[in-house]
Amino acid sequence: MPPGREARYDFIIVGGGSAGCVLANRLSESGRYSVLLLEAGPSDRRFWIQLPIGYGKTFYDSRVNWMYRSEPIPGFGGRTNYFPRGKVLGGSSSINAMVYSRGHPGDFDDWEAMGNPGWGWKHVLAMYKRMEDHALGDGPHHGAGGPLHVTDIAAAVHPLTHLYVKAGQEAGLAFNPDLNGASIEGVGIYQINTRDGLRHSSARAYLWPARRRANLRIETGALATRIVFEGRRAVGVAFERAGVATEVRAGREVILSGGAINSPQLLQLSGVGPAAVLQPLGIAVHHDSPAVGRHLQDHLCLDHIYRSRRPSLNDELRPWAGRIRAGLRYVLSRRGPLALSVNQGGGFFRAGPNSPRPDIQLYFSPLTYERTPPGVRALMSPDPFPGFNTSVSPCRPTSRGEVRITCDDPHAAPAIQPNYLSTNHDIEQLLVGARFLRRLARTPTMAALIDEELKPGPVIESDAELIADIRARSYSVFHPVSTCRMGPDPATATVDSRLRVHGLAGLRVVDASIFPTVTSGNTNAPAMMVGEMGAALISADHG
Repeated sequence: MPPGREARYDFIIVGGGSAGCVLANRLSESGRYSVLLLEAGPSDRRFWIQLPIGYGKTFYDSRVNWMYRSEPIPGFGGRTNYFPRGKVLGGSSSINAMVYSRGHPGDFDDWEAMGNPGWGWKHVLAMYKRMEDHALGDGPHHGAGGPLHVTDIAAAVHPLTHLYVKAGQEAGLAFNPDLNGASIEGVGIYQINTRDGLRHSSARAYLWPARRRANLRIETGALATRIVFEGRRAVGVAFERAGVATEVRAGREVILSGGAINSPQLLQLSGVGPAAVLQPLGIAVHHDSPAVGRHLQDHLCLDHIYRSRRPSLNDELRPWAGRIRAGLRYVLSRRGPLALSVNQGGGFFRAGPNSPRPDIQLYFSPLTYERTPPGVRALMSPDPFPGFNTSVSPCRPTSRGEVRITCDDPHAAPAIQPNYLSTNHDIEQLLVGARFLRRLARTPTMAALIDEELKPGPVIESDAELIADIRARSYSVFHPVSTCRMGPDPATATVDSRLRVHGLAGLRVVDASIFPTVTSGNTNAPAMMVGEMGAALISADHG
């Protein structure tokens, strides 16, 4: 659009990420509506984004990653936590580890029971099946022919991953050949979002097929600075592109899809949020919405790291000769380690006999990078010895944090305080997880494989020592949600069950920030599902 000139669209979507790309496709596919998609970052047509293992490069690339840092966290002894978030078409689906995990059915039944009709598992499963092109084919648990490809990598993973699965069974877990099937419980191999050896992000799956539609306009490098209101109705968005301020108008709705950090940030910048946050900053309170930015939830992870007696991916990707072989294999066949995630094995188990459903997630990676310099996630430059790690991540933490702006500058990062490990429940869950990793390491298969436990190290044994290690080393798995959460009560929720912002008209939030509670497992698949559900709700409301 010409710089500075006001334009009008039926729908304006702010954020071209995991959910925003879904919305752009679905709302423009009938041809009835004009749609503008605003993305602060660039195009996703970059080598390191399309190469599956390239997320090791984008992990600290400010061109495509917001690279947020949290405030000092009391439960971490004052440590901060890194918050990578996608700043590119596809959002975090363009820079993540691609694990496809839909969550436990009970997660969504809980959402519905919390006063959100239409969000129970039977409704959510229909959305998942609509979006999936699953390698396992159409059936009661999967869809086929949808935009998003899901790859079964069981035949392609590193040999150590199969030893991990065997050890998990020796530790008492059932083998689960499909961690998105009838049950998520047990030990198995993850499915990932790739297609023909390339990352299959939300952008590639949804936006690429739609980008030439005459009724869809995509603006990259466009930082939204404010929602424009007329009275209680959102009527447009102000944004900056290449230093030029522009305002666009929405004839029907403004839809925020910036994710759990950027959506509450833009609402607060626009005067929608807790008055106690906005007034001290001199921001006029357009609508006092106390839940905006509150209730932040995230998954923590703890690694146990080992030196291996058998070759790992370190041996393939550390030497130059190995990297060249892997590169040639990828170029010729789109196969090999460059076509995969390093999070290959996994599963879910129950923390104890009273757990009603699985509540701890497992990860296995046949690679380590302990000697990598700080600020680098060098998946292509791992440690100079064979190694692997096992990890645990509690599924349903009870700690709650917040996101809040600290000034009226849209270019300034908001303050993020996740309050990790602020409840005994969360500490106890990670302690159970650490004990399980030790049990896993003592199985015959793992004991034969492990040369040395590098971290936390065998001298760390008592509960107090393990908890100290948890506080010192646990980290986010980068699943922030719930900062504009969905619910019937405006005092505790930002949006209603149709994702409309409470108390305002013409404004919705459609992204992972609306999760009432964090799902069991990785959150990218549920975020895209929210995009599908949001598109269906919006289309229904506009006939």
